[in-house]
Amino acid sequence: QVQVVESGGGLVQTGGSLRLSCAASGGTFSSYAMGWFRQAPGKEREFVAAISRSGGNSGHSDSVKGRFTISRDNAKNTVYLQMDSLKPEDTAVYYCAARGRGYGTYYVIPNEYDYWGQGTQVTVSS
Repeated sequence: QVQVVESGGGLVQTGGSLRLSCAASGGTFSSYAMGWFRQAPGKEREFVAAISRSGGNSGHSDSVKGRFTISRDNAKNTVYLQMDSLKPEDTAVYYCAARGRGYGTYYVIPNEYDYWGQGTQVTVSS
């Protein structure tokens, strides 16, 4: 069973930065495509960023493109989300997800993922 654990959330002012980390254990990390999603109160879970197994391909939602960057270190079994120029509308619980099936590059729909973390809260104050 794969376990996914996020860390790095917190409270930051508008324009600030945070780096989220996601550690995955219980499987071969390099065989999992990874993704970040977020969910604000009263809203559906939405795609933020995703990365392929090797890290050679990645995608970001239009709302974070140019401000957030996903990366991974397979030697450390960790995926990161660097978040810069944060805005109040980025406030949400951020979830990390792993997918072991298939041979695609990266995935942007929540139900395409097999394993999820518990989430980490990111709050951006205005």
